[in-house]
Amino acid sequence: MSPAFATWKQARKAVFELLFSPPKVRDNAWTLAQLLQHLAQSIEFSISGFPESKPAWFRSSVGAAAWALFNARGKMSHSLDEPIPGAPALDVERSLKSSVQRLLDAMDAFAAHKGALAPHFAYGPLSRDEYERAHLMHLANHWQQLGRAS
Repeated sequence: MSPAFATWKQARKAVFELLFSPPKVRDNAWTLAQLLQHLAQSIEFSISGFPESKPAWFRSSVGAAAWALFNARGKMSHSLDEPIPGAPALDVERSLKSSVQRLLDAMDAFAAHKGALAPHFAYGPLSRDEYERAHLMHLANHWQQLGRAS
């Protein structure tokens, strides 16, 4: 699997294809369904607001610097087993099909959203284009954990 997504359409296609050839998740206690729920949460919270945020001093310094670095290099790296602060627990019982659909629905909602977007819990305010880029990099970063089932 390619760990990079140049467009929203390309990322949606990759998510949808998981239904037909689900890979194993490497180096994480999360199931594939939980990983997809985590990605959906990130996109959903960019519209509705994150349940918790880092302190303002963090978002305006460390968080802003991290975003600037990721944005400049076009690649994100973060702890791949860390939940979003304050987010509901990832449902271990939720099916892959349901989790794929949730992520696709979140992606569609983001694409259709015309209003203001919520500040990122760590990076602070992002423009629509920056948020889309952040989401694509977040997806790609987690995609590195996916390997073909043996």
